[in-house]
Amino acid sequence: MATQPISDIHVEAERDASWLPMVIIALAQILMVFNISTLQVSIEGIISSFNAPATTVGTAIVTYSLVVAGLIMLGAKMGKIFGARRVFRAMIILFGLAMALMALSPNAAVMIAAQSLAGVAAAALVPTLVVLIAENYRGLQQATALGWLGGAQAMGIVLGFLIAGILSTLVGWRYTYGLLVILAAVIYKLSDKLSPVKSQSKVSIDKVGVVLAASAVFLISFGASNLTAWGLLLAGSGAPFSILDMSPAPIMIVVGIFLIQAFFFWSRKRRQAGEAPLIALEVVETPQERSALFSMFIIGALGSAITFLVPLYMQVVQGRTGLRTAVAVIPFSLASFIAAVLIVNLYDHISPRHIARYAFLIVSAGMAVLGAVIRNDWGTFMVIVGMFVAGLGEGALLTLLFNVLVSASPKALAGDVGSLRGTTNNLAAGVGTALAGALLVGVLGTSVHRELVHNPVIPNELKMEVNLDSVPFISNSQLRETLERTSATPDKVSEAVRINTEARLLALKVSFFTLAGLALLAFFPAGGLPDYVRGEVPGGNAATPEQGKKRSFGAKNPRD
Repeated sequence: MATQPISDIHVEAERDASWLPMVIIALAQILMVFNISTLQVSIEGIISSFNAPATTVGTAIVTYSLVVAGLIMLGAKMGKIFGARRVFRAMIILFGLAMALMALSPNAAVMIAAQSLAGVAAAALVPTLVVLIAENYRGLQQATALGWLGGAQAMGIVLGFLIAGILSTLVGWRYTYGLLVILAAVIYKLSDKLSPVKSQSKVSIDKVGVVLAASAVFLISFGASNLTAWGLLLAGSGAPFSILDMSPAPIMIVVGIFLIQAFFFWSRKRRQAGEAPLIALEVVETPQERSALFSMFIIGALGSAITFLVPLYMQVVQGRTGLRTAVAVIPFSLASFIAAVLIVNLYDHISPRHIARYAFLIVSAGMAVLGAVIRNDWGTFMVIVGMFVAGLGEGALLTLLFNVLVSASPKALAGDVGSLRGTTNNLAAGVGTALAGALLVGVLGTSVHRELVHNPVIPNELKMEVNLDSVPFISNSQLRETLERTSATPDKVSEAVRINTEARLLALKVSFFTLAGLALLAFFPAGGLPDYVRGEVPGGNAATPEQGKKRSFGAKNPRD
């Protein structure tokens, strides 16, 4: 029997379903995004509460993303075995408990443990969102729902930054997580309105695949986040161990990539043997799907880097409140929301390939503008323009790439598509945050060291006493406190603060230019996306057999 595709966007002769299930699904997406947004906008409050460096917040974000990406394929299987709605409700409770632990956390270690618990819950939640949309909606409603799911991610960032910014400024960052506990309770109460999804008790779990996928994600994320601390190639003083004087960070990344290849090799072997792999390989079989996946990873990493860099700079460097930080990030998040929701209107006129290429160019231009005009005043008009432009490109890509993936797969594979999307997004978030932190600290250290080498004001004794060229990304007040405990005179303290201020600004500018370059490098790989508009049937008069195999973007899937 033919299976209904996830995204059949032709009009169907049936009564429109209620939008209440979509509201519940969107609230769950917002809940998860809200968690990370609160971390990003509350950096100063968190590091003050725990007396920890700013990079601790980055570690918490990477930990959450790592756990989600590593376990999400297993989470998709759990949704099939126990039923998507049942898993959705159970994981909402678990996520709420994690948010309660965040609100009560006494130190950074407990905070990171709470984010790990939230990651476990999200790993099972994310795949169920796609399954529930496929179960509750058909036709044009389904296409609209997928657009709103992408928009909910951007809206979660907007609301998260605004609400968390206000609460962290007025009463403290912990109250925001208390609010998330209440939101989780509301979602759980409403979730009985979702259509039940039949469980598949005979589904088997590929244990080898779970180990390979989780290990690969862990090694890549952990290695990327420690490139600066452990050494880019040779092991530094902070490395826990070395292998023939090599830093373990790049070795972990290489081994992780090898394990990803091993995972797909193992999955193909299981399919040939008639056994079910951890993820259905049909969702990544075509070049269009692989191009969408690669592009999704790139834009996910870039978006996470921006939403980590901006709050870090504003709160640590400029000493701005969480509310001021939230206002500064709104242009990016609001533009992302607008583009994510409205981009579906272009599907009838412009092919996914051209939309994606234009969007990557727009992201690159926005980040280049930020790198060129960024100063200590974040409220300048051109900075706002740069943020808004970058947000437009990011939001368009979030919805477009998701639609390309879901349009190519039947409804029965909705969980696999959801897990693939979640794995890619969260691995990208971890790598993007780690890349941003590595760029900042790396450029900062290089710049400070260059300034100190020939600086006549700061004597060698003070350089050795404080080791200024190893100073992490800290505020001027933290640097002053450190120097006041040394033999530094007021003029030497002022000079060190000047060096720190200029080096951090340079580090931010270089980071934005680097991210602009990465967005530009995605232009040609995005050419692998479908080159036909919605409703068009490219195989009708195909010049070659390969062209004849292509399906219409958004049309009924030939696999069904």
